[in-house]
Amino acid sequence: MTRAEELLRELLKMPVEDRAHAAKRLLDSLDEDPEDPDVQALRAAELTRRARAVADGSAELIDADEVRRRVAARLREASNA
Repeated sequence: MTRAEELLRELLKMPVEDRAHAAKRLLDSLDEDPEDPDVQALRAAELTRRARAVADGSAELIDADEVRRRVAARLREASNA
């Protein structure tokens, strides 16, 4: 088992709030500089694209309860892997 897999197993045992915080920190670390104007422009463009898709009806909207169910199932699968 790799070090990353070991850490992931430990993280998955943590309360949801702690996992969410860790996930945000990891995602933030993927950006070279989250304050970089180019990064901000890319994020703004993606948010605009998604908002338009919702507005024009081309986005597939999923009920929040269904999203929670899917996430919980994936977390269970990951913790059993």
